[in-house]
Amino acid sequence: MEIQFFQEDVHLAWEHEELIRSWIASTLRTEVEGVEIGAISVIFCSDEYLLDINTRYLQHNYYTDIVTFPYSEHPLSADLYISTDRVYDNAIERKIGFLAELHRVVIHGILHLCGHQDKSDEEKSKMRTLEDHYLNILPPLEEVKYK
Repeated sequence: MEIQFFQEDVHLAWEHEELIRSWIASTLRTEVEGVEIGAISVIFCSDEYLLDINTRYLQHNYYTDIVTFPYSEHPLSADLYISTDRVYDNAIERKIGFLAELHRVVIHGILHLCGHQDKSDEEKSKMRTLEDHYLNILPPLEEVKYK
């Protein structure tokens, strides 16, 4: 198992890597019976960096908070690109801390890897319930400064 964190063109005071790694692995094991975790990379980046990926590979010419690229199911391997700019704006809009929103976006991408979708209203509701469930498992962490 290899869950790694990277930063592309952003500076994020990212702490508690072992805790977050364990949380991601536990979520995967709970959601996917018998899962073998391969290489999962969580890449924090800017709006522009993720817009380029979104446009180039998905033909979506708009900003988003996360793009998830699954590569294999056995072992489960993927890249999760997360725009910290979007996360920051979403946190302000939702009146929550940056770190809480960042964790929500991380677990959202992980739930996509587990096969959960969010296209319909019913799927969105189920996804939000699962996000809340897994977020409640994390202990409170000290807020990080982003901007």
